[in-house]
Amino acid sequence: MSDVTRFLSQIEQGDPQAAEKLLPLVYDELRKLAATKLAQEKPGQTLQATALVHEAYVRLVTAQVSGVASQESAKWDGRGHFFAAAAEAMRRILIDQARRRVSQRRGGGRERLELEHLEIAAPEPDIDLLALNEALTKFEQVEPLKARLVKLRSFAGLTIPQAAEALGISSTTADRHWAYARAWLHAELKKGESTPSG
Repeated sequence: MSDVTRFLSQIEQGDPQAAEKLLPLVYDELRKLAATKLAQEKPGQTLQATALVHEAYVRLVTAQVSGVASQESAKWDGRGHFFAAAAEAMRRILIDQARRRVSQRRGGGRERLELEHLEIAAPEPDIDLLALNEALTKFEQVEPLKARLVKLRSFAGLTIPQAAEALGISSTTADRHWAYARAWLHAELKKGESTPSG
């Protein structure tokens, strides 16, 4: 049993010291995962990889230590599942942030500013990320395993063999599932683009 697996087991048992011991072991990999995910975001993203790692880690570990398992931390059957849960936590954090920014643009948090000395730069909309999240949620309803593969590939940055191992399927099956998922999501996103907004 690796140190990571042992500490994950201790965290699930509610040991708060195990959470402190786990972070140094997984920090570099979580930071790479966060950096990969943030590199895929549109310009103007204000969240840094370090902040994303810390927020995701707090969501995962705090829920386990307190005995209140979140969707991301519900099952940690080893290292692969932990990183899949971390990828899901990061995805949710980025989706929440995108929703907050869209809400702000629609009038939330209004504040009067004097424009004389203010430089104005409009951020690019995060609608693509929200549309992808909505399509992925629909896909998850009909194809849960394939949706998990998409999350591992797109949000965790895993390769086909790594994702296949985490899901307990062959690389050939993962390749087929990946091709199907990409085609399904592409069609769903195109359908969403052609729907007139109300």
